[in-house]
Amino acid sequence: MSATISPRVAVFAGTFDPITLGHEDVIRRAAALFDRLLVGVASAHHKSPRLSQAKRMALCQEVLADTANVEVVPFDGLLVDFCQTRGAGVMVRSARHASDFDYEAQLAAMNRKLAPHVQTVMLLPEASLQCISSTLVREISALGGSLEALVSVPVQRAMAQPE
Repeated sequence: MSATISPRVAVFAGTFDPITLGHEDVIRRAAALFDRLLVGVASAHHKSPRLSQAKRMALCQEVLADTANVEVVPFDGLLVDFCQTRGAGVMVRSARHASDFDYEAQLAAMNRKLAPHVQTVMLLPEASLQCISSTLVREISALGGSLEALVSVPVQRAMAQPE
């Protein structure tokens, strides 16, 4: 069942395994553009996430608690379907570099075919954060490196716990 679609409601979805400072930057800037921003935390059943969906959601909620119009929600399935059921007229996407952008452009075109009334908006993370990826954060954590400049303190604590 679809909700009324609003261009003032947006979705930023991802696995957030874990949520990084780059994610936080994009989310906070997107929240300033829309009345309501849903952060969809994907189940990631096609991946092997380090953190459970419940833990990833809890970390997102904790680090974004200061952003009043952000709601963290579980997400599974097609992003366009999620947007439609949640009444979101906009998908916020992010790219750190050219290869990300190429992939995101293809994804935006396909999503437009599937749901022409849902727009895609691309936001780039702050330049100093563009080198951060969840994959690299997991690897640095596994090798005992410092995550201080990469993720918020609650995420640092969570990553320090055994898998």
